[in-house]
Amino acid sequence: MNHDNDRLILEAAAENKLLIDPYARWAGAQGIPIVEDFGVDLLSVPTARWDRLGADAAIVHLAGRGDNVNIVVTELGPAASTEPQRHLYEEVVYVLAGRGATTVLGPHGREHTFEWGPRSLFGLPLNASYRHFNSSGTSAARLASVTSLPLVMKVFHDERFVFGSDWEFPERFGEDRRFAGEGDFVHVVPGRHLWETNFVPDLTNFELPSWAARGSGSRNLKFVLAEATMHAHVSEMPVGTYKKGHRHGPDFHVFTVTGQGYSLLWYEGDKDLQRIDWRHGVVYAPPDQMFHQHFNTSPEPVRYLAVAYGGLRYPVTEERRRHFLGIDKPVGEGGHQIDYEDEDPRIGRLYLEELERHGVESKMELLAGT
Repeated sequence: MNHDNDRLILEAAAENKLLIDPYARWAGAQGIPIVEDFGVDLLSVPTARWDRLGADAAIVHLAGRGDNVNIVVTELGPAASTEPQRHLYEEVVYVLAGRGATTVLGPHGREHTFEWGPRSLFGLPLNASYRHFNSSGTSAARLASVTSLPLVMKVFHDERFVFGSDWEFPERFGEDRRFAGEGDFVHVVPGRHLWETNFVPDLTNFELPSWAARGSGSRNLKFVLAEATMHAHVSEMPVGTYKKGHRHGPDFHVFTVTGQGYSLLWYEGDKDLQRIDWRHGVVYAPPDQMFHQHFNTSPEPVRYLAVAYGGLRYPVTEERRRHFLGIDKPVGEGGHQIDYEDEDPRIGRLYLEELERHGVESKMELLAGT
């Protein structure tokens, strides 16, 4: 009887009577590449002409992306630009390569234009009309946008509404200076400090406060971009160090900003550790509640960017609210972090081997004499 029920359900689903995913249906109809993997080198993702955007693009779905977000890769050829866009989903843009400018049309027709380059970060105010421009006549530019399009398309399942609404959200723009790379620092506690802005010209030299509870010499800053519900933060690991293991819900898309290294990932109780190596251009998203730990093997500090849905200001879900409250508390105390003294001994041994292979000296006191 159960087998008959399963068959009838699958038949109804095949006839689009139930279990419909409006976002998946929409994405498949766009005629651009869709890349799905655990981790992806965004600099090598193939793109194709996307008529809606007026430029080449691709969609990237990571294994740990969850239900709410995706990545859209935009490739702008020399001197190319996108068509004007506006939409009812949020978008955080990270510049992978190239230089250019973006023009955003604000309330009452006021234009805001800012110039970006490699490793710039910006948020687009909700449903504001905007265009991207490549300022080089000889080189391409490539942008990676983490968007909440999957969530919005699933909720409304109406493309005309998502892309055709003329409703304005003036509070998302803030002061004009926020499009010039300026902002406001909100002091909270380490690991929860905020920077309110719309545009960060260069993530490589942006000052980050200390967050010692996350790891040896760790630094971190959270961003509120265009007053959005999207989360973004940048973290730094000094030379010869690594972060403490931790876990959280899905959809934290982790981009390498500077340096190189690797991450280990495992579920509680796993005997084997999964590994992903990263450098600039590589992105991955740890799946839901999968422990992960980041390791710097570079002769320079490493910085990485994480973008997700639901931020420190607007967590959206109870899971995300609990995450930000317990982000640096040990698992034994109801948090989400594994302190160094409680980690698997294999982790430290592997790190020393990797540092030796790269000719880098360890700065981790707990590994001395190992």
